[in-house]
Amino acid sequence: MRYVWVIATAVVLVGCDRVNLTLLRQKEPDPVLLEPVAEEGVSVPEEVQDISIEAREEVPRGALGTTVVSLGAASEPGLWLKTPLVAKSRPGVVRWNGGSVEVTLIPIEGQSGAGSRMSLAAMQALGIPLTALEEVSVEAR
Repeated sequence: MRYVWVIATAVVLVGCDRVNLTLLRQKEPDPVLLEPVAEEGVSVPEEVQDISIEAREEVPRGALGTTVVSLGAASEPGLWLKTPLVAKSRPGVVRWNGGSVEVTLIPIEGQSGAGSRMSLAAMQALGIPLTALEEVSVEAR
């Protein structure tokens, strides 16, 4: 009878301490909402301030000029060129070394001679080495 009490006591005591397996599971991170941060202290050159928005939007179709491109954000999909050569998003064509690719031209701040950033897919389509800084010609459609 003594063994029955020992075994019964052991079973009862073992059941009192359960292993909490939920602590071993990985917790999913809470979603984080990022708010855009305005850049302070960014000044617009005087020659750009004098140009009205209507005048910027009336950019004719055709050659916009040349720009030096580098690889943009590789995680952004699509065929695009972020360039100061345009004032608003529009379709365009980029030409380099005899090849061309249709892209979306996306405006960025800077002088028209400043460099541009090209998508990974567009650089690969033109055969531009990803670490190179190459001059390309840009046309608006």
